[in-house]
Amino acid sequence: MGLTEATGGLGFPILSALLFLPVAFVVALRFLRDEARAYRLALAGALLELLLACIVALQFAQGVDDIQFAERLGPLPFVGVSYQLGVDGISVLFLPITALLTVLVVAYAEYTAAADARRYLMATLALEAALMGAFVSLDLVLFWFFFVLELVPSYFLITRFGTGPLRRRAAREYVGFMLVGSALMLVGILLLGINFDRERGAGLSFDYLDLLSVPVPSELQTIVFFLLFFGFAVKAPVFPFHTWLPKVLEHGPIVGMSVFLVGIKLGTYAFLRFLIPLVPEAARDWAWLMATLGAIGIFYGALIALVQTNLRRLLAFASLSHMGAVMLGIFALNFHGFQGGLLQMINLGIAGAGLFFVAGFLHTRLGPPDLRSMGGLVYSMPLLSTIFLVIALAAVGLPGTGGFNGEHLILIGAYEVGWLMALAAGAGTLLTAAYFLLYFQRGFLGPSPEPESLATSPAPPPPESRLPDLRRRELLIALALGAMIFWIGLDSGPFLRQMDGSLHWLDSRVGGTR
Repeated sequence: MGLTEATGGLGFPILSALLFLPVAFVVALRFLRDEARAYRLALAGALLELLLACIVALQFAQGVDDIQFAERLGPLPFVGVSYQLGVDGISVLFLPITALLTVLVVAYAEYTAAADARRYLMATLALEAALMGAFVSLDLVLFWFFFVLELVPSYFLITRFGTGPLRRRAAREYVGFMLVGSALMLVGILLLGINFDRERGAGLSFDYLDLLSVPVPSELQTIVFFLLFFGFAVKAPVFPFHTWLPKVLEHGPIVGMSVFLVGIKLGTYAFLRFLIPLVPEAARDWAWLMATLGAIGIFYGALIALVQTNLRRLLAFASLSHMGAVMLGIFALNFHGFQGGLLQMINLGIAGAGLFFVAGFLHTRLGPPDLRSMGGLVYSMPLLSTIFLVIALAAVGLPGTGGFNGEHLILIGAYEVGWLMALAAGAGTLLTAAYFLLYFQRGFLGPSPEPESLATSPAPPPPESRLPDLRRRELLIALALGAMIFWIGLDSGPFLRQMDGSLHWLDSRVGGTR
């Protein structure tokens, strides 16, 4: 694995631009008082960020394992921390996905944060900057810094714009879990830096490529593996470190923060980016435990989702179940498993975020999207009903959607290890179909709970009682997400070619198929 020039032929350090552009718009919004202008300015900033992220993805050289668009300043004397940025096939796809979701969240902000839109937009763009920083960081301490920095706008979004009565408690629990995980992660990072100094005698270094170049003793690998794993698993979240997730998704903001939590898979990304490459021997030794946690997460999350009546809680446990499938793919520790896990992260980023947008659309019309207050919605809102069904089927893995290709590759990777792993992954798909289709049948096709005269009849309600269907902005958001779902499903080749060079390197690093 090598480095290529910072500009990538573009003439300027584009990753630094990606990192600091949202910050510049946050500062500009700070001095803006007009709410309408704040919307336009934030949307312009989010669109410009999306344009830069797409340029990086389009200019990325496929089929190689190099770190591209690399930038470096430092390291600081005696500390070993450097400003080092770069992307490879593992990280490059997360940049446009993050930027696209930010554009959609900002576009919907008028409906979700009308009372204090400027601060909502500032926090959203600050969260985007922290996530971008985490995805482009090649210095482990710098990655840790952005990992922790993300908590600041997240806490503000949950406490200020949450919709549930327990939002402050949920925010404290979220931050508490993340800080404990971050502390353990920092200890693991420091141990890697100390090991580099012991092996090379060149002082501390937390440069990702420097750390790859030195051997790590087996005993230390195990310690570092679990320290890093706990930090990343809490963020993912992976069973049993998930207990904060249902509370935050139920009581936090309907769209903004929830979209990023469900859509941006920073924890599982870090498994591929840092955990497995840096301590590959420990990853091989403990893959059975990681796969077991993944399998338990699949069944536990899916079975709990089956009995939920609130869509937001259902999506929280569905996300846990899907994380279990991604874990099975990643810790199959083979090329197909890596492919499937990474592609499924991208697909679930779109589908999971899309389902939370649908929950937001429902909330503005019904209040909490609970089955006890739903029924017969297909008559009033055929477009919204169709969008929910399409996105849910993408999460299930319907052929033609992105979920099918990701699930298929995970199954192949899991089967190369053992049929029990493949069986667990396949069962997760069946359970996903059960809880989403059951919710659709009861909430959208079932009888309306009121008025009483309609409770036993599937006939459409009278026109005066019908709820409004998707508004223009909501329809544009739904169409953008739908287009991504079918693009990934019908033409996964460009996405796979982007990641294949880095995943082949990772497969050889960890020892190939076990």
